Amino acid sequence: MLIPIQPLKQADLPERDKPMLKMIGPGVVIAGLAIGSGELIMWPWITSVVGAQLLWAAAIGIFLQLWVNIEIGRWSIVTGESPFTGMARVIKLTVYAFVFVIVVGKFLPGWARETGIALRDLIFGPGHHSPPWLWTAIVFALVAAILFGPKVIYTAVERCIMGLILVIVVGLIYVVWEIGSVEIFMEMWNGLVSFFSFPDFPVDVLADDGSVRDQLTFNRFFGAVVFAGAGGLGNLYYAYYLREKNIGMGALMPSLMSPAHKHEIKEMDTGYLYADTPENRRRFKDWFRYVVLDQTLFFWLLGSFTMFLFIFGALAVLHPIGLVPDRASLVWDLASILEQSMGTFGRYLFLIVGMAALFSTQLGGVDGGSRIFAELLHTNFKFGRWLKLEQWYLVLVGTTMVIGVFSVWFFGRYDIAGLDFLFIAALMSGFVMAVYVPMILYMNLTKLPKSARPGWINIVFMVLASAMYIAFAGYTIYTKVVDVLT
Repeated sequence: MLIPIQPLKQADLPERDKPMLKMIGPGVVIAGLAIGSGELIMWPWITSVVGAQLLWAAAIGIFLQLWVNIEIGRWSIVTGESPFTGMARVIKLTVYAFVFVIVVGKFLPGWARETGIALRDLIFGPGHHSPPWLWTAIVFALVAAILFGPKVIYTAVERCIMGLILVIVVGLIYVVWEIGSVEIFMEMWNGLVSFFSFPDFPVDVLADDGSVRDQLTFNRFFGAVVFAGAGGLGNLYYAYYLREKNIGMGALMPSLMSPAHKHEIKEMDTGYLYADTPENRRRFKDWFRYVVLDQTLFFWLLGSFTMFLFIFGALAVLHPIGLVPDRASLVWDLASILEQSMGTFGRYLFLIVGMAALFSTQLGGVDGGSRIFAELLHTNFKFGRWLKLEQWYLVLVGTTMVIGVFSVWFFGRYDIAGLDFLFIAALMSGFVMAVYVPMILYMNLTKLPKSARPGWINIVFMVLASAMYIAFAGYTIYTKVVDVLT
């Protein structure tokens, strides 16, 4: 059923002919993808339960993802290929694993649901009788309008997410300015430097009558570490956005065009490798500096900044009064408490910021996930050649939306909320990263020209990241087996 992948061709690495400022985009898009998962939902919820005690883990999570993204960028600028094609060359059966994870992930539309709920609350307030699935459908309709509006899909995604991030950052800075205090900053600092300080898992979340209504388990905690950043397959979207921005060998690969517009259809081919000449080595160093700068400034620093601002809000507003938000209303609870100190404006401001954060993640997730799935099917399966790559993209975007709306309706009948979707997705993402992080390092050490291979610092942090994700996957399996046996 799987078809062989053609070997990499040889070509000179294109020269960078644009200043760094004109190439801003891929790192910002990945930061936008990250903001609405761990930054807005998981870590503020955890902070409301245990305070700033685990802040160090959030910092470690996003820092290790910086190195993962740099290595993904390394593969992309040298080959122009997605890492999935490279991994399929190493172990073909990984294709089935990734397809399985993507299919399951389509039934976990946590971001779309939470964005819809935030939009509903912004317009009508909480408790409105309209069902969450309806607002999820409205969010997906907005995503579709953005993705298929302009001719080049990536252009719409980049511009929209840049605008959303501007709203998020400005809004959060204003909120922190209004409610901030030196004591809260010191509490965050203490949590940041208190390495390996853990509460006694599981931490119970009590209802008003004293019963346990929720728990912070170790698996949930580690899932939040995975989602401190893009997390899971989200980090791999970076390769596609570098290609769309014509970074490195991506300049030799065609862009994904909207099927809603007439255009010349160019088939995606396999990637390239450069001859290890002095000129190509110079060009690689130039491109690689861009990747390091892009990820350091926009993914790590911008992502950490927004994550800590959201955590600051939870630490200032929720934790002091012992309020742990319900799984389905974290954004509203934060906004409502802010109203006490900032008035109605503060409530609506945070609802807008929260909705922008969630929507940026949902937009990036639908686009990046559909790109990955389309390429996996088109490149690796015989039936995948029945449709062009952009046709698969259209089909998969539509399928994602239909399944997502259905899942919100179906699981809503069993009290499965948006936070549940996100923690389940985070758990799966930890397993996925346990597979692809060490594989990316192996590919970069063995498949690339010697001048493009990672140095010892990158190797050390990739080994640490691999060990963390593998340990998480192993511990999760162990605990599940023990639960079954006992």
